[in-house]
Amino acid sequence: MDPRMCYDDVAWEQSDDVSDNWLLQFLDIDVKRPIARFILKHDSGDDPEFTILQKGSFNITLRMKYTYSATDIRFPQPGAVLFSEEKVKNEVAVMRYISDQTSIPVPFILHSGTKEESPLNLGPFIMMSHIEHTTTMYDALNTPGCPNEERGALDPNIDEDQLSMLYTQLAKTLLQLSKPEFPKIGSLSQVDDFTWEVTARPLSMNMNELVRLGTLPQSKLPSLHATFKTASSYIEALAQLNIQHLLHQRNDVVQSADDCRRKFVARQLFYKLAKDKKLSLPCNENGPFNLWCDDFRPANVLFNDDMQIAGVVDWEFTYAGPVEFSYAPPWWLLVEKPEYWSAGIEDWTRVFDRRLKTFLAAMRYCEDTAVQDGQRRLSDQMQRSWESGDFWVVYAILHSFAFDAIYWQKIDRRFFGPTETDDPSEAWKERLDLLDETQRSEMERLVTKKLEEMEDRVLAWDPDEYTEAFRQGLKKKRAEKGKED
Repeated sequence: MDPRMCYDDVAWEQSDDVSDNWLLQFLDIDVKRPIARFILKHDSGDDPEFTILQKGSFNITLRMKYTYSATDIRFPQPGAVLFSEEKVKNEVAVMRYISDQTSIPVPFILHSGTKEESPLNLGPFIMMSHIEHTTTMYDALNTPGCPNEERGALDPNIDEDQLSMLYTQLAKTLLQLSKPEFPKIGSLSQVDDFTWEVTARPLSMNMNELVRLGTLPQSKLPSLHATFKTASSYIEALAQLNIQHLLHQRNDVVQSADDCRRKFVARQLFYKLAKDKKLSLPCNENGPFNLWCDDFRPANVLFNDDMQIAGVVDWEFTYAGPVEFSYAPPWWLLVEKPEYWSAGIEDWTRVFDRRLKTFLAAMRYCEDTAVQDGQRRLSDQMQRSWESGDFWVVYAILHSFAFDAIYWQKIDRRFFGPTETDDPSEAWKERLDLLDETQRSEMERLVTKKLEEMEDRVLAWDPDEYTEAFRQGLKKKRAEKGKED
């Protein structure tokens, strides 16, 4: 059994094609010049110097550097982000909230707007102060000599005191994020200078990737203004998304008939657990709910010369979420995710257990001061989450492409008891009696459908209007060029 489900390669290729070609325009001086003028209109300074700063997974950032400061303007990439306006709106609201309600250093937002308000209608944007930094937490934790193009992992030989110092800084930030409380699950909107409310769906990174690389129709996501009043209702909705993912991913989703059955059984049983409210904590069912950032990780934590946090960036996909998410210890303690760990998930678990002890000791050190101000001990909750296996439930909820291996190796036996086989990839056969006749019939129809779909590779993609508009324009240009040739 593979540690992760494959992306739909046809959709992935289309996503990269749109994103890569959209980025090419930033090499054109006739594009960069209006952007530079736009920045100077809203934030002028002495001796300006304009450059492309960086391309990330979801955005491109351009920088105007002055004598004593700098300003960044950031655009989401069509093809990579399929909810551009919604993502930018949510991120602006949450960054302003964090700046106002916590001491976490984040960029100061100078201006933001829609595609129509951007230079050359390039897309929705955020213009913000640039945080000067020397390195990142990722570089400090990563294995020395790891090439930039390869996936990083925690340095196995890192000094324990150094690791404790780094973990302490991350713990302080997580403690701050766990303080805000909200009555509903969803994304924040700013009402006025001092008020924020949960008014929209919790747009997550996983939702973006399900549509982008899993060919999930956008109609299967929670509606734009859907918020959730209980943790179990939200977790049930996410469990349903995993079922819809299996049904709708057009290519590369299964490898065989039995692989399809295994994936179907896992999702149906997980959904049953969610409906029966066995995946959430009863004491926190009705909130209050905490601020949760899908993309909070070492690469987004910036360090100054003294190896102290200078700023934390990339607050996209941040929303009020179930406390179960905050109680789960952060997977990024090892830098690499369990499904990508070269020695497998069980080895990742062994190494993580060791490093978690260091992290929780660092967090308890921070809490010894914070609890005097009424801060609850997040470390105790993280310990319970890890020991109980709730960590793996949360991980499976938040990472749909890793769901299957996590379910069969870490979740199934906890709730449904041992199986005669020790092979997780074969355990599904012993769980068939937990499905009713209707489900088993549905499973066989799905097997037939998926095997038929394997015979050809059709693009089934539901991108946003910006991505689709650029994609169609690209097709038109290529068709015209083909006629000329």
